[in-house]
Amino acid sequence: MVILSALAGCGKPHPPGGGPMGPPGPPEVGVIALKPQTVTLSIELPGRTTAYRVAEVRPRINGIIQERLFMEGGQVQAGQVLYRIDAAPYQAAYESAQAALERARAGLDRARLKAERASNLLQARAISQEDYDDAEAARKEAAAAVAVAEAEVKRARIELDYTHIQAPIGGRIGRSLVTQGALVTANQAQALAIIQQLDPIYVDLTQSTTELLRLRRSLQDGRLQRPAEERPPVILILDDGYEHPHPGRLEFAETSVEPATSSLILRALVPNPEQILLPGMFVRARVEIGRRENALLVPQRALQRDRQGRPYALVLNAENRVEQRLLQTERTLGENWLVESGLAAGERLILDGLQRIRPGDQAKPVELDLAVTEAQTQPSSLDPAGRPPAQSNPTGR
Repeated sequence: MVILSALAGCGKPHPPGGGPMGPPGPPEVGVIALKPQTVTLSIELPGRTTAYRVAEVRPRINGIIQERLFMEGGQVQAGQVLYRIDAAPYQAAYESAQAALERARAGLDRARLKAERASNLLQARAISQEDYDDAEAARKEAAAAVAVAEAEVKRARIELDYTHIQAPIGGRIGRSLVTQGALVTANQAQALAIIQQLDPIYVDLTQSTTELLRLRRSLQDGRLQRPAEERPPVILILDDGYEHPHPGRLEFAETSVEPATSSLILRALVPNPEQILLPGMFVRARVEIGRRENALLVPQRALQRDRQGRPYALVLNAENRVEQRLLQTERTLGENWLVESGLAAGERLILDGLQRIRPGDQAKPVELDLAVTEAQTQPSSLDPAGRPPAQSNPTGR
């Protein structure tokens, strides 16, 4: 016991202040100064693709299909011959109409000569006026017969041309619904094939009336700016998470609301030169709705929630004391929150060291080299509860 007491007394004296390391200083926190900036706001809407033009190939005459002249699923041009119908009866009808026209022309020549002779005889007072009138009427009847025969030739020629069924539009053609040897009739219910023009392509988007009203109010009160004549650009996001390489434009909105879903249909026109987009595909569209001036973006890691679920952030005032600010957020932009109220430009927002401080504590600021900018990732829809929406994960991890 004597030895232990001696060893305990050999320790170094404590420095002034009562503790072995002295009184602790204020904790260090990482801060950034909030700067207003201009951001472009977008909304993400679901939609489905629709062909730009659709044409059903149908026969205009009756007959037997002799040959199919296209490759199923391939690209066809407007006016390209797709099917050939047996043309023998229509060729015979055309030749008969031509013969009838020649006979009518011969009758017209004979009637014209008689009318000319009758005119000369009338001037010589060799025939009566009645005989001349009969000759002139016969000439006119022969001329009308020629006109009728010419019309018959045109009709027969048209029907003969209809034996070659042509593509009404250019585009991608589907499978053939008839085979060689099939009997087809004019104006039949079943189409022979369907052609769809896929470049460009329509995308029908669905927007709720709630979002539409909120957007209109934002434009009216000046929070959003967008030129009236500008058509909003549209970026499509495919099922695999990749963006369509060709941006489109919003064309128009329907004038009526779907009563079952309380939503409005917006139609966008998107270039599709590689024909990646096919009719009926489900896509997501990012539509730019306007620009926000003097916007404040707050990193998501700086936002916390109290027991009531209200979002708040911690700032450092001029005396380096921590203050808590309740926030009103509108949406996420990438890794940032767009803040409506609760913060002001120039305030020092605390990002690092949040676990070591509480409101009212003294803290030592450390400036962070972090620029809060608008992320070029997909913006989310409005979330009235202020919760961050689910982010897309193309890789599946």
